[in-house]
Amino acid sequence: MIQAMKTVVTASRLWDGANLILDPLVELEDGRITWLGPAAARDTSPDAKRLDYPGATLAPAFFDVHIHGAGGHDVMEATPEALSAVSSFLASRGTSSFLATTVTAPLDTTLRSLEGIASQITKAQAGDWQGAIPLGIHLEGPFLSHAKRGVHPPEYLLAPDITTFDRLYEAAAGSIRLITLAPELPGAAEFAAHATARGVRVSVGHSNALASETKNVIAAGACSATHTFNAMRPLDHREPGILGTVLTTETLYAEIICDGIHVHPLLVNLWWRAKGGQHAILVTDAMSATGMPDGEYLLAGLPVEVANGRASLKDNDSVLAGSVLTLDKALQNFVAFSGVPLQEALPLLTRNPAALTGLDDRAGTLRVGDTANLVALDHSCGTLLASIVNGQVQPTV
Repeated sequence: MIQAMKTVVTASRLWDGANLILDPLVELEDGRITWLGPAAARDTSPDAKRLDYPGATLAPAFFDVHIHGAGGHDVMEATPEALSAVSSFLASRGTSSFLATTVTAPLDTTLRSLEGIASQITKAQAGDWQGAIPLGIHLEGPFLSHAKRGVHPPEYLLAPDITTFDRLYEAAAGSIRLITLAPELPGAAEFAAHATARGVRVSVGHSNALASETKNVIAAGACSATHTFNAMRPLDHREPGILGTVLTTETLYAEIICDGIHVHPLLVNLWWRAKGGQHAILVTDAMSATGMPDGEYLLAGLPVEVANGRASLKDNDSVLAGSVLTLDKALQNFVAFSGVPLQEALPLLTRNPAALTGLDDRAGTLRVGDTANLVALDHSCGTLLASIVNGQVQPTV
């Protein structure tokens, strides 16, 4: 029998999702972590392959719960080629797990997309996969506000309907992990309770809701907020609305797109102070143009112009159309905007999204026996130095 070669990874620090280890060593074999701890406590084989990152911090690879596409493909294409391209690109930027995020479309189109995405999720979870693994689906639409729809086509938006939700859930073979819902829509609270009972996390967003309407849906089970500040009723001192409720409900998770375009750095700091290290989540809301040259692309069937890191509707430059952000850049931005140490920022794209989705056993931490998904980061600013996904060092792009 040929014995698999071990790989040894070293750095100056390691954050495993809970604890900080100085002068760590991580041992990998057959794509899994077989040992981790202080380097001084482990004798390693001289024949082992070494990956040394002096001065760096090792951490769990990232988990993006809100991403529409990358590398020239949208997840709603729902083909093996599209999901593979997205997965490969994400792995190159330190992301090992993601929720394939849909956008509002004709119901039949969405049902077909969910079936195709679900089949690829099944394939990935069976181990027949390269790159970042789709751990589930984020259904963004069609149960959104017309007033705050963003790029979601108004003609395909629907009122919350439990029968329609069940059709979507069955088409996705139970793979829907997160759904965005506008709290002010008729029947939203009953819808939230039903989705929650089926194990789907409900996220409030794309909404013009009042504070009372938002609180009703939270009481019914909603536990997160979709891209905080964006596509939300503005904060008002007499009517706090959805945004005031999101920022003051301590137990609510809250996404943010930290690209310096969607949200001003000062308000990123406000969000951080409100949500803290337990419930803040960095997302990309990335579209197919991510990792591609500037130019014209499609999102929700609409032409999008991408230039200088900004994606907006071609016919209305004031409407942002997702982003071309990557989570490693979001981490760098957050560290720069907030001034917090890297270790405090890391839960926002590892442990917190895993906790929100109930996928703590699949992402967000580093443990012996787990698939070897980890990153090496510059300790001072969070710059990605290396991405190891499924035990393999990924080429960076």
